Amino acid sequence: MNDPGTSETAAAHPQSKAELFFTFNRLALQGFGGVLAVAQRELVERKRWLTRDQFVEILALSQVLPGPNVVNLALIFGDRFFGLRGAFAALAGMLAIPLVIVMSLTAAYAEFSHFAIVSGALRGMGAVAAGLIIATALKLMSALATNRLGLPLAAAFTVLTVVTIAWLRWPLVWVIGGLATISVAIAWARWR
Repeated sequence: MNDPGTSETAAAHPQSKAELFFTFNRLALQGFGGVLAVAQRELVERKRWLTRDQFVEILALSQVLPGPNVVNLALIFGDRFFGLRGAFAALAGMLAIPLVIVMSLTAAYAEFSHFAIVSGALRGMGAVAAGLIIATALKLMSALATNRLGLPLAAAFTVLTVVTIAWLRWPLVWVIGGLATISVAIAWARWR
């Protein structure tokens, strides 16, 4: 049976800018520790507005652009369906209510940060966020089969990135800049 997330074209699309706003607002409010896992599930699996390959393509572009990946993803996605107004609708949905929540939590943290239970809760939230990122990466690995680099080479770049950053403690900007340049050059050569 074919997986609906891997079909050649997405079966549906947002019907209005308001639907786009509320969808991205729901993503932001569900995204405990990160919205990427929720965005993939909502846009690919639930709404079927994108295929997995389209999601990975937009995510890759989002990671290259300056700024938070998921904000870039919202802008690109909104622009795809409704132009500049769609981009702003998706962005507003992503940021409006969460901004109010974060400002309130910041004020509460400033007041109660000296309690051990508060710092313990934050460490627990960090573990949950890491788990969500790993789960999303595992779900999206199937899209690497059609990638120009292929799964083995992409896995090698992943391991090399982890080793140079986590073990050798090289600066992130140099590692990503260097490895991204090499991987793009290899993909370009394979494409030609």
